[in-house]
Amino acid sequence: MTAARPVLLLVLAASIAVVGGALMMQYAGGLQPCELCLAERWPYYGAIAVAGLSLATDRRRALWGIGLLALIFLVSAGLAAYHVGVEQHWIAGPTACTGGASGAKSAEELMKFLQNQQSVRCDEVQWTLLGLSLAAWNVVTSLGLFAVSAVAYARLPRERLA
Repeated sequence: MTAARPVLLLVLAASIAVVGGALMMQYAGGLQPCELCLAERWPYYGAIAVAGLSLATDRRRALWGIGLLALIFLVSAGLAAYHVGVEQHWIAGPTACTGGASGAKSAEELMKFLQNQQSVRCDEVQWTLLGLSLAAWNVVTSLGLFAVSAVAYARLPRERLA
């Protein structure tokens, strides 16, 4: 377990920092998340749980936890890359947060459609740092955490299954 511990602590701290930063930007900074932004938080919640549980287990289970973390961050990077594609209008996003056509045939239908629309759109970048949106930074962070987890999984010694 001692070899896995630093990796698990790093992933746990990074995941808490990402979620904490997102919540702080939302509640202290007034930056409201879109539907995809909220979905991008779920892998980090899962990573916090997996890393925390893996820290409390034996070496073999900790190794499996690191492997699972690598998978979680690969999925997280894919979800974030999808969001970047939606922001850049390379691909169509979910109609719930990209403002698809209403198909309304009357004023009442149009009003109902508009009332059900989210105020925060997934295809509009709200904030950037160094030219990258939060979704793009999530791609970078997720790929970094994937690399850390995958390399650790590949290099950590295996217990014999005897």
